[in-house]
Amino acid sequence: MNLLPKSSKEFGSVDYWEKFFQQRGKKAFEWYGTYLELCGVLHKYIKPREKVLVIGCGNSELSEQLYDVGYQDIVNIDISEVVIKQMKERNASRRPQMSFLKMDMTQMEFADASFQVVLDKGTLDAVLTDEEEKTLQQVDRMLAEVGRVLQVGGRYLCISLAQAHVLKKAVGHFSREGWMVRVHQVASSQDQVLEAEPRFSLPVFAFIMTKFRPGPGSALQIFELCAQEQGKPVRLESAERLAEAVRERQQYAWLCGQLYRKAGLGSVSLDLCDGDTGEPRYTLHVVDSPAVKPSRDNHFAIFIIPQGRETEWLFGMEEGRKQLAASAGFRRLITVALHRGQQYEGMDSIQAELSARVLELAPAGMPTQQQVPFLSVGGDIGVRTVQHQACSPLSGNYVVEDVQGDDKRYFRRLIFLSNRNVVQSEARLLKDVSHRAQKKRKKDRKKQRPADTPEDLPAAPGQSIDKSYLCCEHHKAMIAGLALLRSPELLLETPLALLVVGLGGGSLPLFVHDHFPKSCIDAVEIDPSMLEVATQWFGFSQSDRMKVHIADGLDYITSLAGREVRPHYSVIMFDVDSKDPTLGMSCPPPAFVDQPFLQKVKSILTPEGVFILNLVCRDLGLKDSVLTGLKAVFPLLYVRRIEGEVNEILFCQLHPEQKLSMPELLEMAQALEQTLRKPGRGWDDTYILSEMLKTVKIV
Repeated sequence: MNLLPKSSKEFGSVDYWEKFFQQRGKKAFEWYGTYLELCGVLHKYIKPREKVLVIGCGNSELSEQLYDVGYQDIVNIDISEVVIKQMKERNASRRPQMSFLKMDMTQMEFADASFQVVLDKGTLDAVLTDEEEKTLQQVDRMLAEVGRVLQVGGRYLCISLAQAHVLKKAVGHFSREGWMVRVHQVASSQDQVLEAEPRFSLPVFAFIMTKFRPGPGSALQIFELCAQEQGKPVRLESAERLAEAVRERQQYAWLCGQLYRKAGLGSVSLDLCDGDTGEPRYTLHVVDSPAVKPSRDNHFAIFIIPQGRETEWLFGMEEGRKQLAASAGFRRLITVALHRGQQYEGMDSIQAELSARVLELAPAGMPTQQQVPFLSVGGDIGVRTVQHQACSPLSGNYVVEDVQGDDKRYFRRLIFLSNRNVVQSEARLLKDVSHRAQKKRKKDRKKQRPADTPEDLPAAPGQSIDKSYLCCEHHKAMIAGLALLRSPELLLETPLALLVVGLGGGSLPLFVHDHFPKSCIDAVEIDPSMLEVATQWFGFSQSDRMKVHIADGLDYITSLAGREVRPHYSVIMFDVDSKDPTLGMSCPPPAFVDQPFLQKVKSILTPEGVFILNLVCRDLGLKDSVLTGLKAVFPLLYVRRIEGEVNEILFCQLHPEQKLSMPELLEMAQALEQTLRKPGRGWDDTYILSEMLKTVKIV
């Protein structure tokens, strides 16, 4: 039996509804959910003793069930004579105080201010099928009548799918009248979340429009969103922001439906926000592993990434997350990153907070009562302490934070918040600082302070940095490239002029300065804020052998190349990021590898010198073009890819006859390392120069 209209316009037709209820008979028809699914929001906004008008009641059981739990002053109206007759017969003896009247809701016969609540379950949606003038006029009459029959302080409670045109009309009408507007998302039952075919692809909302007494002048407009059944409402600044917030929740519901029906949708990520502030609290990535054979216990798991480790390849890159999911052995794994600036009490509280929400992202086929395991590294949420945060006019908002690594050592990181999953600079803290921090944290844990407060670690000064340790693999590779200079065993006794473009935290030029006593370094940094950060937080300092020039690297090198007497450097290093996130190459900015500029770089490099470039380029076509341009200026070009990262280190030299075979290159790296490992000099035993060059290839 087909009960659907030929056109949505028929929803506003008396004839359609007469025919509908004749064909359907006495079987109840429930728009947008049963009483059990709606009772939470209904009981929140309707008091048992209030007088309630239900408009467009149809043959829904909602009024009957409200009556049976104590709401007995209910009047129901509908335009269909057939359904009113059915409902009177059904309720005459069992619910004598409840009335059913045939009435047009656009021309109601009640006196003004007769009711404290007008309840509408799907009626506005059924009438407002389009935005044609005739339809809008009918809706205006309906809403005006709702306002007329409600008392001051009364509420129009409308259950709706909140389609954009419906939300716009309802919110616009009542906000102009000076009413308070609240949109409350109706919580889905767990059974509906896991239905093979949910009834609606959109979530159900309740509009709660509260009538205020008209005041003089322009009415105060109040817009609120309540995202969960028992959640605290959030005040929003405009009707547009309210519509945007509703749309975000509709998109989330659509995504949940897609994830339930299909596996392997590709890269899916979303933010879960704090209900009070609207700030992102968790970032979720959904990773499916189709190759995993299904069993009862391997459908679904949640992986909590310890604070501060979301930048690691395994957690921060799509390929890394795929590897993590495959090794975990679940059909679907959701990784959860914790945001800086948010407070977390521990794994148990995070699990309690996320359990209901992540179940909405479960795959099809998972047993209803299945417990979802929460996984992590070491069973805790890690430690992140923000030491400093500020905004640079050039680099934007940034933070300096201390995090605990998987070896329980502490690391200091510089993060630009415009690219929060990329570590700009990193340094290891000395053990005594880490040890004091651990003791302090154990003491503070008794006070149950959140783990993300600046007091958890001391505001360690620059001298707490372990300057002998290079954290970044690409920095280790760049240093290893010094083995390409002739006679590496003499480098400690030979004057060595270096130009480093891009300071960051200063660890790269600082390492050269401390390990090569005859080196003289010019470091160029465009952002003066970074020099302050490097000096205050990363142990960097200038000396007679180390000078920082605040300038654009392009302008600085152009100026040097234009001098009558040019300086010449044995080593030139580019480790400079692009401020434009839309480019396919994030390091260096494209202007740094234009051929005319590369000719200027060539003009200040010694004939035997080496130009070392950190390249981060995801656009393969652009990368090929960069390599071709470099090789045109520097005929000898070595490439060393950093495993697990996008970085590639390019070693460029001027004369092809300088080319070294792999055994020769490794021998020179070993000779340089042996020279650097002199007694009394700090050296990281895990840093083996020859290992850094084993995978080098000549372009």
